Amino acid sequence: MKNYNGVIDELINGTWVSPSDQNQYGIPIKNIQILESVEGLESGLINKLHDNQKLLVVSDPFTHKAMGERIFKNLTGKVNVDEYIWEKPSSSIEGVDHLREKLKNYDGMIAVGSGTVSDSIKYATFLEKKNYSVFATTPMNAYTTGTASIAFNGIKKSLVAHYAQGVFFDLNVLSHCPKRLTAAAFADVICRTTAQVDWLMSHQLLNTEYKPIPYELLALYEQQMIDAAKEISEGKINALALLTRISAIMGLGTSFTQTTHVGSMGEHGVSHYIDMFAGDKHPGTSHGEQVGIATISISKLQNSILKKDQPPIITPTNIPEDEIIQKLGEPMLETIKKAMEPKIFDQKKADETNEYFLKNWSEFAEPLREKMLDYDIIWNSMGECGALRTAEDAKLDSNFYKDALKYGRFIRDRYTILDLAGDSNQLDSLINV
Repeated sequence: MKNYNGVIDELINGTWVSPSDQNQYGIPIKNIQILESVEGLESGLINKLHDNQKLLVVSDPFTHKAMGERIFKNLTGKVNVDEYIWEKPSSSIEGVDHLREKLKNYDGMIAVGSGTVSDSIKYATFLEKKNYSVFATTPMNAYTTGTASIAFNGIKKSLVAHYAQGVFFDLNVLSHCPKRLTAAAFADVICRTTAQVDWLMSHQLLNTEYKPIPYELLALYEQQMIDAAKEISEGKINALALLTRISAIMGLGTSFTQTTHVGSMGEHGVSHYIDMFAGDKHPGTSHGEQVGIATISISKLQNSILKKDQPPIITPTNIPEDEIIQKLGEPMLETIKKAMEPKIFDQKKADETNEYFLKNWSEFAEPLREKMLDYDIIWNSMGECGALRTAEDAKLDSNFYKDALKYGRFIRDRYTILDLAGDSNQLDSLINV
């Protein structure tokens, strides 16, 4: 059977050599398989990773129908397994506690899709010091990360967890997942361009840590993925394998950086804002769909500011306290002040930055321009893949989305183009274009 892993096999073996530092790199996941089908292979894959363990196979009603029923059937009699269909899964601390209770009589779990099931199991097994593997039902990047997105009182947090023992992608199953999920996965990896520019810019201005290793891996396949956008939307196996491979690599980025900065900067801040504050205005869009829409907006800002011949003029950071209280409520203000501390520009810092820009703007901007995808490439490829591209596409209130762009910078400590635009008094005019 054809193997679609590409460079992932070298990472599993610990033999991939980075072109920038000539060091060998591996990953903490023991096995990743991207295959046309894993049917009939399940017991062999699981026994190698979970030998003599009692395991609970967990799916939700949708993933059970898509794959879970088949997996449990094929494991029964060959692996010590029971089955649990989680009727109302929730990637919240309450959902995690529910799974921790289920874990008491088991050595580990097998997750069958989705992001909610996978992240909840990831964090529950981490807290219980047990292990898990996952059979994916979508081509998204969350399966291969060591972090979990878990809500506390409605506020999503990205938490350190642990990596799966094995991650298995069945391309036949993925080809039948809803097209909007495939498009969302595409959107969630094309954000590489905006995340890398933001992170490198933060490194250049604030001396935050920056590691290029994940981007070297993504660069092996990004252009091919963009060229195959239409075929991805059509569910063609080779194109879908390409998206799955690059999604897996994006998720693995955290293993090289020990941070999610590699693929989560300004565009993710906007998505988090939508999830946190939309309330009744939330249109039911997924994280990946929102990231895609925000990536287009962030790309527009990056292209508008960083491709100019003249640098922006920085002024001291202003936290509009009255507006924040009105929009987000007074309890959020202290949280925002704390998040903003690492990236506040006072008068001295603003003056120093302006002097630096005046003398070194080209040297500052050129490395960032090199990392950018052209805005039209992002717009067109996302269209070919069938991804949502605008707030209107998502049926998201346009004024609320403008608020997400304006105030999203305040809810995280990561310095992004939203901060540069805000501190140079350009943000309002750019988001209203």
